Amino acid sequence: MNTKKRIICLVLTLAIALSCAVLTGCGTKNEIKGINTNTSKATTSATEAVTQAVATTSAASSDYNYTPNTDDKKDYKPIELEGYKKPYTGSSRTVEIDVKNYGKIKLVLDPTYAPISVQNFLNLINEGFYDGLTFHRIMEGFMIQGGDPQGTGMGGSEKTIKGEFLSNGVENPMSHKRGVISMARSNAMDSASSQFFIVHQDSTFLDGNYAAFGMVTEGMEVVDEIATKAQPTDNNGTIPAANQPVITSIKIVE
Repeated sequence: MNTKKRIICLVLTLAIALSCAVLTGCGTKNEIKGINTNTSKATTSATEAVTQAVATTSAASSDYNYTPNTDDKKDYKPIELEGYKKPYTGSSRTVEIDVKNYGKIKLVLDPTYAPISVQNFLNLINEGFYDGLTFHRIMEGFMIQGGDPQGTGMGGSEKTIKGEFLSNGVENPMSHKRGVISMARSNAMDSASSQFFIVHQDSTFLDGNYAAFGMVTEGMEVVDEIATKAQPTDNNGTIPAANQPVITSIKIVE
């Protein structure tokens, strides 16, 4: 083979190799782990694709259709609230998130399919764990995420809980529709701790991989304002510490 032909072959080989590398870095929809408690660079490429996936969710992922029924008590499983100072009875738990300079978000928590997530959330509320924390990750059209004592996406409480979702062996039909609250986690199935997120716009591609455990009943306009006013510094929704909306308190409302 002459020198000219060798050069042409080498150029073609390099071009093919470069094309393969670019395709590998994009990731497929099935590989997206959009709500990660670890916001390191290793997860950035996947989360960048999330905003596109919101608009291209397959029909199969929207088969779940959930609306909490606060009247039908027979469908609810009782849970023990360890350390809860005041006994609470009833089919659902209503909580209120007060966000400084924004307003209040009221949610109904449903222990039917995610009793561990509900209990963990209520226990942390009872301890005052969330008071003064922030929403550190905000992506308009996707979700607002908070509950990290470090404010970086890397922190949590002293314990982790079981992931109550289908891919972890738990039947949980609650769909990640607008207003649903769910637990954030790392790639490990049972890594959820204190971080949670509220869905801004339907994100049903998360169904079966994250533990949804309730939904907003009042104050969705507050979620809208937080999401639309946010100015993240990257495609992962990172909000600078000084600009993170502050959770004044989360209270159990009776």
